[in-house]
Amino acid sequence: MDLNTSKNLGGIGALLLFVTILPYVNIVNYFGIVSLIGVILLLIAAKGLADYYSEGGIFNNALYGTILSIVGVVAFVGVLFYSLVGLLADLGWTGIEAGDIASFVSSFRDVTSLTSLALGDLMGFLRGIVVALVILFVLVVIAAVFFRKSMSLTAKRTGVGLFGTAGMLLLIGAVLTIILIGVFLMWISLLLIAIAFFQIRAQPAQNTAPPSQT
Repeated sequence: MDLNTSKNLGGIGALLLFVTILPYVNIVNYFGIVSLIGVILLLIAAKGLADYYSEGGIFNNALYGTILSIVGVVAFVGVLFYSLVGLLADLGWTGIEAGDIASFVSSFRDVTSLTSLALGDLMGFLRGIVVALVILFVLVVIAAVFFRKSMSLTAKRTGVGLFGTAGMLLLIGAVLTIILIGVFLMWISLLLIAIAFFQIRAQPAQNTAPPSQT
């Protein structure tokens, strides 16, 4: 893959991830289709840059970061689902058939049914939420460390310092995801990554002609 193709794919991929937060794009991205395409394009671009500059760390670190991000999301959803199922069981719902669901919803409308829920059961559900958030936070931060390594190597090889800035901003945002500003910083870092990709220029060929004899 040539350098121009890699930089275009990377720029487009980063832009796709950047715009998925917008309302009109988020409708299309309901099942994560736009985000998935963006991630795939970025990984392809990272592989192309790694081959072009003979720097495997560009792709490897990006791949590790992507895998950890996916694991974090899956673990978060899994723990959250497990906690929710436990809470529903404590409320008296043990079936998955349509009739059971309808019966459960009907009984749940009665406010007095909530009084049967022990405080310990509710605290167990809240603990599950906290555990899920902690797992997601830890894995997202570790993933951001790998992404920053990839961006730093890309900045070094391409000469585009904006990659390093975007990588640092992504890491800071990941650490600050416990507050809203962290998510915003990570979102902005995607735009910077897109801009950085489009700023990549092919390195001029070195003049290898022997010096003239005088």
